Amino acid sequence: MAEKRTGRILRSISGFYDVQTPDALISCRARGILRKEGSSPLTGDLVEITVERGKGMVEKILPRKNSFVRPAVANVDALVIFAANVNPVTEPYLIDRVAAIAGDQEVPVYLCVNKCDLDPAVDLVRIYENAGFPVICTSAETGEGVERLRQLLKGKLTAFTGNSGVGKSSILNRLCPELNLATGEVSEKLGRGRHTTRHVELYPLGEDTFVADTPGFSSFDTDQMEVILKENLQYAFPDFSKYIGACQFHDCSHRKEPGCAVRAAWERGEIEKTRYDSYQRLYEKSSQIKLWELK
Repeated sequence: MAEKRTGRILRSISGFYDVQTPDALISCRARGILRKEGSSPLTGDLVEITVERGKGMVEKILPRKNSFVRPAVANVDALVIFAANVNPVTEPYLIDRVAAIAGDQEVPVYLCVNKCDLDPAVDLVRIYENAGFPVICTSAETGEGVERLRQLLKGKLTAFTGNSGVGKSSILNRLCPELNLATGEVSEKLGRGRHTTRHVELYPLGEDTFVADTPGFSSFDTDQMEVILKENLQYAFPDFSKYIGACQFHDCSHRKEPGCAVRAAWERGEIEKTRYDSYQRLYEKSSQIKLWELK
């Protein structure tokens, strides 16, 4: 007779889902009806399953508080975006694209500037501290900043994301050495890392703390990420917040209109140039999306 249980998906790979229940880790498949309903399970999902003869079946996905396409994870309390200024150098637009997607769902974002033993990334730190993001400088090599990061993660389900080779898995190994996750070398010729993480997996770090390690991405991959409605994009940039509502026109796009408070703040240096440039790029992308395509 099948037994009903509730648990959280810790890993999803090739149509199999490892679900942690209070007393066991159960390997499950998912009912085909879930995919037909457009609600395929994601790592981080809370689910109802049935278990029979040691095998599980995901029957129902419980209500999500949020979900993302890339990284493919649900129910996160915070997102940590990893960046570096050396081997590979992170393009600010990559950070801004992911941060905006998280901001659109009101998910807190931390910026982890890694490899600070090789380059302190002064400009990156300044840009994102000025934009209002908590910034942690770390080194997987020396351990710098790892304990501060650990404190920020405590009691949360946090997803690590960022471009390939920036050191997400290396920092996770520092946080929990027994994981012994594979890490890759960065190609000196191409200036980017190899994808050592192939799927999204939750790792328990104790004290009701989980970290999702996710596959790295490149500039090309940002085209596969969610697109934010152009009307909502301004709210996904926390450094714009104190200027929104002060523009001459209530429907200001903060691009070319006269009397724009956001643009004036950028011209005064109160908003970083790279942040404003990213907003412009994302607005152009959002403008190409038709509402019917999102349904």
